[in-house]
Amino acid sequence: MDKQYVEEAGVPVGWPVVVGTVPVLASAFQPREVLRQAVDEARGHGRSVVLASDAPHGEQSRSGTRASVQVMSGGGGVGKSQLAAAYARDAVEGGADLVVWTSATDIQQVLTVYAQAAALVQAPGLTGTDLEADARAFVNWLAATDRRWLVVLDDITNPDAIDPWWPDSQRGTGWTLATTRLKDPRLTGGGRARIDVDVYTPAEATGYLTARLTHDRKAHLIDHQAPALAEALGHLPLALGHAAAYMLRESASCSAYLERFADRATHLDELLPHWADAERYGRQVTTTLLLALDATDQDPHGPLARAALRIAAFLDPAGQPADLWTTNAFLTYLTQEHPTVPARRNRVLRRRRTSAARTVTGDEALAALRLLDRYGLITYDSSIDSLRAVRIHALTARALRETIPQDQQPATAVTAADALIEIWPDPDHTQRELASTLRTNTDSLTTHAGESLWMPDARFVAHPVLYGAGVSLLNAHLHGTASTYWEHMVADCERLLGNEHPDTLTARANLATSYQQAGRTNDAINLLERVLADRERLLGSEHPDTLSARNVLHRWRSAGGDSGEPPL
Repeated sequence: MDKQYVEEAGVPVGWPVVVGTVPVLASAFQPREVLRQAVDEARGHGRSVVLASDAPHGEQSRSGTRASVQVMSGGGGVGKSQLAAAYARDAVEGGADLVVWTSATDIQQVLTVYAQAAALVQAPGLTGTDLEADARAFVNWLAATDRRWLVVLDDITNPDAIDPWWPDSQRGTGWTLATTRLKDPRLTGGGRARIDVDVYTPAEATGYLTARLTHDRKAHLIDHQAPALAEALGHLPLALGHAAAYMLRESASCSAYLERFADRATHLDELLPHWADAERYGRQVTTTLLLALDATDQDPHGPLARAALRIAAFLDPAGQPADLWTTNAFLTYLTQEHPTVPARRNRVLRRRRTSAARTVTGDEALAALRLLDRYGLITYDSSIDSLRAVRIHALTARALRETIPQDQQPATAVTAADALIEIWPDPDHTQRELASTLRTNTDSLTTHAGESLWMPDARFVAHPVLYGAGVSLLNAHLHGTASTYWEHMVADCERLLGNEHPDTLTARANLATSYQQAGRTNDAINLLERVLADRERLLGSEHPDTLSARNVLHRWRSAGGDSGEPPL
C-alpha cells in the first residue's frame, strides 16, 4: 500500500493516494463474515454510496446525496480496528482513489490527517499554515469530488468533537467507517448506522488459535483443550493474541497455557477482584499480560522490556515516535530502574561472573521493544511510520497501568514527559505530523499521570511538556482546542500554584493569545490587561515578562487583534 505524495501545487496528483498508516492485519486474521455482512447490509440499506470496487469511476449510487457512514461499536479488544483495516486494504486493492486512516481518539489528530490529505489531493482553499482551515478544505473536497474514497475514523471518544468533521459525499462515491467503544446516540444521527461488534464466536476463537499456531509450524501445540482455552480467554481477540504469542515463544500447548492461565488468574484476585473489572474482559487481558511479562523476564532484556512497557502504557496507544525510545531521558530511566544490565560480550567481560553496572544503550532499549513485540504486547515497526513506531492496545495499556505500584507512577510519568520534550522541535509548526503526534501523546500522558507532572518542590513546578503542548496548539492555529486547553491549564495553575504564581500568569497570557487567534479580540485584550497589571505588581515594570505583555497588548489594541500574534 504505497503512499503517493504531492509536494508542489500544480503537480498532477498520483492516484491512488493513501493517507495515514493502515494497521497490518494480524497473523491468522479472522474474516468475521457475519460482521462484514452486517456492515455491508447497513451500507446497502440506504443505497447512498458505491463501494470503491463496486462500480466504475464516477458512477453514482441510486439515490444517495450523502456518504454512507457505518459506526462499529464494541468493547476494547474485540477486533474493531482489525476489521476496519481489512476494509481499508480491500478498498485500495479494489481501486479506490483515496483511502484515509486516522486515529480519532483526539480531534487534533483527525484535523492533522485531514490537513495532510488536503495537501495531497490539492484541495481548493488549502493554506498550508492553518490546520483547521486545511482540514475544512479537505472535508469540502470530499463532499464535491467524484473520486472514490474511504475515510476510517478509528476509536472515536468524543462525539461532540467529531460531529463537525464527519465526511459527506454529494456525489455518493465515498463512504466512512468509524470505530468506537461508545454506544452514544450522537454517533448514529444524520443517517449513520451502528454495528455492534462483540468477541469471536467459539468457532472463530478456536479457528484463530489453530490458524495462528499452524502458520508458525507449531500445529502440535493444538490439543483437545483449545476450545476450553478459548472459552477461558472469553473468546476475546486481544487475549487470544497474547496467548498465541506466548505459546509460540514458549512452545506451550493449549493445555499447558490453560493451566498457567488458571494459576495466574487465581493469584490475580488480590490485584484485580472481579468487582473491580470495569472492562468486561479486563481480567483475561491482565492475566495474559502478566504471563507474557513472566516469560520476558527470563530474557536478558526482560527487565528493560518491563520498564519500557510502563512508559508505553502512559502514552498514546495509537502510536509513539521511534526517536522517543533512544532519548537520554528514556535511557537514563532504564539505567536507574535497572542499574545492573547484562555486560557486553567481549573477551574480557566474558570472564566476569557478575553483571557490569553501566548506562543502558539505545540498541539495548530497542532490543527490549523487539522483545515486547515478539510476545504480542506491543507492535514495534519503525520502517512503516517512524512517528508511530510503537503501538499498544488501549486495553493492554490499561491492564499494565493497573499493575504499576503507586510509588513508581510519578517517575514513569515524568520520564515520559522528559522524553517528549527532548524530541519536540522548536518551533514545531513546520513539522505538523510530528507535532500532532507529540500532542496526542502528551494528552494521553496527562490523562493517566494525574498530578505527577505538577511538582512545586521539585526541579519544575508544572512540567514543561504541559506548556509545550499548549503552545503547539497555538502554533497550529487550532483555536477552539487551544482555548479549551489553556482554560484547563489556568484552572489547574490556580488550584495547584495559586492565582499569583508566575506560571499561572503565563497560562493566562497564553489563554489570551488563544482568544485573540479565535477572533475574540475583546476577551483577549481584557484578559491580557489583567495579566499585565499582575506582572507589573508582582514582577516589576521592567521584568521581561511584563515588557512582553505590554508590547503585545499595544499591538493588539493598535491592530484590532492581529491573528498572527505569537504566544506569550
